[in-house]
Amino acid sequence: MASLQEQLLKAGLANKNQAKQAEKAKKQTAKKIRKGEEVVDEAKERAEKARLAKLEKDRQLNAQQKAEADAKAIAAQIKQLIEGHALDLAGANVDYNFTDGTRIKRLQVTALIQHQLSRGMLAIAGLNGKYFVIPGLVADKIQERNGSFIISRVDVSTLEKIDEDDPYADYQIPDDLMW
Repeated sequence: MASLQEQLLKAGLANKNQAKQAEKAKKQTAKKIRKGEEVVDEAKERAEKARLAKLEKDRQLNAQQKAEADAKAIAAQIKQLIEGHALDLAGANVDYNFTDGTRIKRLQVTALIQHQLSRGMLAIAGLNGKYFVIPGLVADKIQERNGSFIISRVDVSTLEKIDEDDPYADYQIPDDLMW
């Protein structure tokens, strides 16, 4: 039975120069082994590097897919919180103005809801271009997940805080002031 080298030559898949180079490389490897030198197989090294690179690429892809799935799950949770806890604004007859980014928006609310919005007990959340009035505790939960859904919420800590240098500190602001 002929060697693999002879079979490749007969089939025309290799030529004599390639056969000589392979024989030379084989003899050099055998010589290095006899001398006790470390033999480095470049093909194995390249294959190992390619395998490690593929593993790293797969790891990054998995991390990216997991992050996208987590973002979708959080968005679904926020949607469920907003829609499940949105207050009914039926019978609303009072305008409540708030800012959405740089634009001033108006929402029809009841007098009680307006009072609670101005005290920070309620908040306004935005979802798919619509505005919903939600309780403050729900707004806190949404804020923990993704604060971009909370459009307007009065910060209670600034309401009680009085600046000593305020020139208008002696003047009372009426409770029914609308802007």
